[in-house]
Amino acid sequence: MTFLQTSISFPTIDFGLGLTDNPANVSANLQILLLLTVLTLAPAILTLMTSFTRTVIVLSFIRNALGTNQVPPNQVLIGLALFLTVFIMAPIFGTIYNDAFLPYMDGELSLEQLWSEGMEPIREFMLRNTREKDLEMFVAFRSDERPQTVDDVDTFTLIPAFVISELKTAFQLSFVIFIPFLVIDMVVASTLMGMGMMMLPPVMISLPFKILLFILVDGWYLVINSLVTSFS
Repeated sequence: MTFLQTSISFPTIDFGLGLTDNPANVSANLQILLLLTVLTLAPAILTLMTSFTRTVIVLSFIRNALGTNQVPPNQVLIGLALFLTVFIMAPIFGTIYNDAFLPYMDGELSLEQLWSEGMEPIREFMLRNTREKDLEMFVAFRSDERPQTVDDVDTFTLIPAFVISELKTAFQLSFVIFIPFLVIDMVVASTLMGMGMMMLPPVMISLPFKILLFILVDGWYLVINSLVTSFS
C-alpha cells in the first residue's frame, strides 16, 4: 500500500533585536509603540479629560431619584452620555484635527509638536471647568515651584484637579434634581402613615407621581439643557 507524501510549508516568525544604519526605522517603530500606548489609554482619556464624567453621573442620579431601578438601562445612559460628550467636545475635537492631526499627517509637525498642539485645546477646556481651589491643592502636592501662569501648570497636575471639580459639579447638579422627587416621597410616606397603611411600600405609590412630574415638566429637556449649558 503506497502513501503519497506531500511536504507542507509552515510560516515562521522571528523576534529579535538588530542593528540598523537608518535612524528613521527606529523612529517609526517608536511612533507605532507610542500610538498603541495612546490607544490603550483612550478610554481613560475619554472619561477623565472630557465632559463624560459629569454627564454620566448626573444621568445616573436621575434614575436613582426616579426610583426606576434599571430603567433606563445602563446601555442607554452610557450611550447618551457618550453622544452628549461628543456633542459638547465637538469644537475641541475639530480644533485638534485641523491644527494638530492634519499638519502632522502632512509632515508639517513632529510627533512632539503633535502632542503639544493637540493637548492645548483640551487643556483650555479643563482649565475653564476646574476650580482654582482644586488646582491649588494638586499644585501644592507636587511641591514644585508655584506656576506663574496657567500655561505653566503641568498637564498631569491639571487632570486630577479637573476630575475633582467635575465630581463636585456633578453632585451639585444631582442634588438640585433630587429635591422635588424627595419631596414627593416624603409627602406620600406621610400620607400613608396618616391613613394607617404602614405595610404598603411608599415607593410603589410615589413612583407614578414622580414619573408624571418628570413628564409634565419635560424633565429630559431640562436636564440635558442644564448639562450642556453648565460647561463654560
